[in-house]
Amino acid sequence: MKIKVALMLALSMAAAINSFSQEKVHNVVFHLSTPDTLAYRALTKQLDNVLKVWPKANIEVVIHNKGLGFVIKGKSHFEPEIDVLVNKGVKFVVCENSLQQQKLTKEQIFTKASFVPAGLVEIIEKQEAGWSYIKAGF
Repeated sequence: MKIKVALMLALSMAAAINSFSQEKVHNVVFHLSTPDTLAYRALTKQLDNVLKVWPKANIEVVIHNKGLGFVIKGKSHFEPEIDVLVNKGVKFVVCENSLQQQKLTKEQIFTKASFVPAGLVEIIEKQEAGWSYIKAGF
């Protein structure tokens, strides 16, 4: 009898935990700063995988430094994947400091991206607000 009660209690707790994880709002910031196109491919797959489990997650990808290649019109082949992810709610933000340093304009960046003054500051602020941090790529 004790085993039956313990099993029922364990199953109830597991169901409650699963329900909570599905209802909880998950906030995740991904950090992309590499020129590696294999890392870009890995990132798009990682984002899709997270959204399969947490379709309502708040996800932001902060792109700076050498990661800008991921979102440059005419150079990146990832615009279709970015469009799909944006339609699922993922936000892609580009560091204006990096644009300036690389002598790029906002017009050269995919239109679905938005901009922040400083990518690292954006990441720090997200972490301070309790967002989970993931280094994009491998």
